[in-house]
Amino acid sequence: MPFFIAFVAASAAACLVAALVKGGGSVLGLPVDGALLSVAASGFVLAFATWRAQAISAFLRIFSVVFAAEYAVVALAFAAASLGFWPQALAPLTPPPSLPATLAAFGVIVLLISYIPVIRQITSLADPFFEANRLRDVHLGPFGVRRMSEAALGKTLVITLVVINQAQVGINVRLSFFNRDFFDAIQKKNEEAFWYLLIWVFCVWAAISVVSVLIELFLENVLKISWREWLTERYSGNWLARGGLYRMNLVGDGADNPDQRIAEDVRAFINLTYGYSVSMLSTLSNLVSFSIILWLIPADFVLPGTDIVIPGFPFWVALLYATVGTWLTHRIGRPLVRLDFQQERYEADFRFSLARLREYSEQVALLRGEPAERQILGARFSAIVANYYAILIRNMKLTTFTQGYFQASVVIPYVIVAPYYFLDKITLGVMTQTAGAFSRVEGSLTFFIARYQSLASYKAVVDRLTTFGEAMGRARALGTIAPHIVHGQSATRDLVLRDLSLFLPDGRRIVQVDELTFKVGRATLVTGPSGSGKSTMFRAIADIWPYGQGRIEAPGAARLMLLPQRPYIPSGTLRTAVTYPGLSGSYDDASIIAALEAARLGAFADKLDSEEMWAQRLSGGEQQRLAIARALLDKPDWLFLDEATSALDEALEGDIYRMLRRELPNATIVSIGHRSTLLLLHDERVDMAAQETGAFSPRHVAQAAAN
Repeated sequence: MPFFIAFVAASAAACLVAALVKGGGSVLGLPVDGALLSVAASGFVLAFATWRAQAISAFLRIFSVVFAAEYAVVALAFAAASLGFWPQALAPLTPPPSLPATLAAFGVIVLLISYIPVIRQITSLADPFFEANRLRDVHLGPFGVRRMSEAALGKTLVITLVVINQAQVGINVRLSFFNRDFFDAIQKKNEEAFWYLLIWVFCVWAAISVVSVLIELFLENVLKISWREWLTERYSGNWLARGGLYRMNLVGDGADNPDQRIAEDVRAFINLTYGYSVSMLSTLSNLVSFSIILWLIPADFVLPGTDIVIPGFPFWVALLYATVGTWLTHRIGRPLVRLDFQQERYEADFRFSLARLREYSEQVALLRGEPAERQILGARFSAIVANYYAILIRNMKLTTFTQGYFQASVVIPYVIVAPYYFLDKITLGVMTQTAGAFSRVEGSLTFFIARYQSLASYKAVVDRLTTFGEAMGRARALGTIAPHIVHGQSATRDLVLRDLSLFLPDGRRIVQVDELTFKVGRATLVTGPSGSGKSTMFRAIADIWPYGQGRIEAPGAARLMLLPQRPYIPSGTLRTAVTYPGLSGSYDDASIIAALEAARLGAFADKLDSEEMWAQRLSGGEQQRLAIARALLDKPDWLFLDEATSALDEALEGDIYRMLRRELPNATIVSIGHRSTLLLLHDERVDMAAQETGAFSPRHVAQAAAN
């Protein structure tokens, strides 16, 4: 940024010197050139704006840099042309004084919009990608593979795409003048000019335009997929980090349907952000370029019914027409933001219900719950239908207005300039150029009319990603603000809980521990009534329960593994299911088969690479034994079993416990269970005793009494 600030300031100073050298007018008694002075003044303003832009969004700074560099180059070119140093062969490409001033205005606008709350909300989502410094290999198709950071990749692609878009605007301006000269040649029946313009002007610039569009298409998609890859990894990483997957369920509405937010909202955000940044910049460039053409139409336009000459009359008509249309579109379409947000949520809730129904298909079938499920699904889909019709009615109102608006915009420029054509004040070429320029200006000014419906969806997507990010932040913050649960290192090899209080999310205390020691090498059974906080205590030991205070001290190098009552079975092959959470290739086939056989699942040993719905194929007892096989592979130092064998019969349960003691001789087992037969399979017992406060406190029970 400092280089570009200096570059802009130096270019502005050069224009100021050129203004004094050329003279032609007088300011404060000094002979100066007015055009060069205005370019210099706008440059100094841009230099200040670029300096201030160092503190704004990383995404918006890219545009500040582009405008600063373009201003400096164009301003120096204009100064050179004004002083006679511009090559005669490039005379048609001499930049007008309005161009550097316009670029300076764009730079100032970037700074100003950075303070708008909704823009800040959008850039807070976009910035991390353009600040990420992780190196990666980028596949650029025919350009090979390049190793660069996400920030460098993103900035390079955005800058290139902005330059391409602005070059395309320049091509369109050139073709506008071709259009004027072409129709003038037709009017004058000038065959030589007709063919020259068609072959050597139109075909050349049209070919360049096609090539630029192809390059833009390729680079745009590289940017979008790279950005999406990084943002998806970021959101899914935060969602899965440090118990976030579980804790997100504890933080409220902002965390609903994370799958949709990561899969769909991220993609929509990137597509729409690109459309409302790079594409909008192209629209603004069109607006400025064709406004100049409208302003400079060689005819004295008068206010209808009067003799008052209005410079740039077609431009003012386009401005007024687009302003009124934009305001009315906003008034009609404003409710779409809220309705689109609601529709996304209703759709996600319905999909989630269908996914849950598939997951629990056996339970539903056994309970004959199909009628109840139809009622539940019907209620959720009714919400979709009702909101859909609300969107449809609002869209019909909006479409009625916008279609009428766009139809009228086709004929308005001809209505304005036709009288001057019939009075021979302008040529046919000028009339068609005016109509084309009017269409470009009016289309640029109505950018938000054409995209209002997507704008409503964009705001809904931004809100959903923002609330999702806030929910993940709250989930990460749970248990980090004192007083909270402190996880420390035990002075011995034992697991110790000291002065530990555990609470429910609503603030009610459920467990109170003065001091509890789980001795290494001693199998301990935790008993107590349902709802006494046994599983909550296990979750706190596993560092996923955030509501509480006190200390949990574990052996420093010890590895803990907790098996819940209902195991998670990931989709994919049986190999994936049994080695979870180990990564692919963590265990060889012999180890996996041995673990399955020890867990009494040897019948499945030949199906390691079979891909089925194992969560439905395996019974409850088989799923629990699959989790036992995972423990045999992982070989933890501490194994916590939260009713992890409740689906087994007592005899098989006893065999499994004895097998665990035999196969994992160095593991300390701590279990939650209700069966009396479990007492004989453990060395110690801890019982959750009710207190007068309503909380439960764990107390060691003598083994003799337990027997």
